[in-house]
Amino acid sequence: MPAQRPAEGGLLAPVLLILAILVVATVDATTGPELHISAFMGIAPLVAALRCSYPRTLLVAVVYVVSLTYVDLLTVPDWAPASRVVGVFGAFLVGVFALVLCRTRLQREALHARTTLVADTVQRAMLRELPLRAGPLEAYGFYVSAQEGARVGGDIYEAVNTPHGLRLLIGDVQGKGMPAIGAGLEVLASFREAAQYQESLEGVADRMEQALTRYNARSAEEGTDERFVTALLVEVRGAGRARLLSCGHIPYYLVRDGVVHERSDGEGGLPLGLGGLSREPRRSVRIQPEPHDWAVLCTDGVTEARGGDGRFYPLAERIAARVDLEPAELARTLRADLEHFTGGDLKDDATLLVVRRAPVHDAAPAPARSAVA
Repeated sequence: MPAQRPAEGGLLAPVLLILAILVVATVDATTGPELHISAFMGIAPLVAALRCSYPRTLLVAVVYVVSLTYVDLLTVPDWAPASRVVGVFGAFLVGVFALVLCRTRLQREALHARTTLVADTVQRAMLRELPLRAGPLEAYGFYVSAQEGARVGGDIYEAVNTPHGLRLLIGDVQGKGMPAIGAGLEVLASFREAAQYQESLEGVADRMEQALTRYNARSAEEGTDERFVTALLVEVRGAGRARLLSCGHIPYYLVRDGVVHERSDGEGGLPLGLGGLSREPRRSVRIQPEPHDWAVLCTDGVTEARGGDGRFYPLAERIAARVDLEPAELARTLRADLEHFTGGDLKDDATLLVVRRAPVHDAAPAPARSAVA
């Protein structure tokens, strides 16, 4: 449901405008014809048209027209009848224009609200809301698009329960914002499908590569830029049984016994979309998580974010200083800290997932959603 427009919520603006009109009209009526400033109050109904509901704009416009008519007809004795008519007619035109302006604004706001609702629904369908959960694992985190007003951009993430275990994806499309969405959606849709049917992570990555290759072929035909995607794939089949495949993605952070370790398991694979440049097939590697391990996965929009002094965001240090926080609180704290560090000026889409095995009392099965261990 579209959010209620704040302009219609309060009485302060119309009350102040009406008081201003009455005060100015009273001054005009008591100071004689040499001081005639009521005409300048035509700004009042126009302000109401930009800030108030239609009924309140109508009220302000009526007060303005009545006040100016009173001043022009009864308090300016030296004016010729034609001048009085012009003054009253001018006030009437200002009032009508304010009402038309208000009606047009409200119609545009309603259209914008409907369009925003549709766009928001589409974007939510593309990327699931955090936190995610899949089986016994859960992922808290944040996603910030570099493009103002957009919920999604060039980063992707997903986690699904499959016949082959829990599978997680985090990826970063070359570029940022709206131009990268098409490639990201193509890869994400391919992952959701392939993860259910492919026996190995290598098979999943191959299907994603094929989908992106087709997308790039269409882009070349249309004269738009081709894209590549870095991605990190994780598969968990049981306690201590996990595999990881990196397609050119940045390292992740493993937290074990309160110590943060930067891990680059499987590093060296080419990004999706560039696999044809190498004759070497992608290979996943086995990892052995311990029961109380948890991890932080992110895109380079986080690690390459710069502060005012040009330094990169020290994510490992920030995690190490907050390892005692619960995942949800850690994610909120890191997002706030990142925005403070950059002064709110992120140059790239930024995604971070805090992934852990859920506590035993919370580990009830849930629909497809979540992350790695």
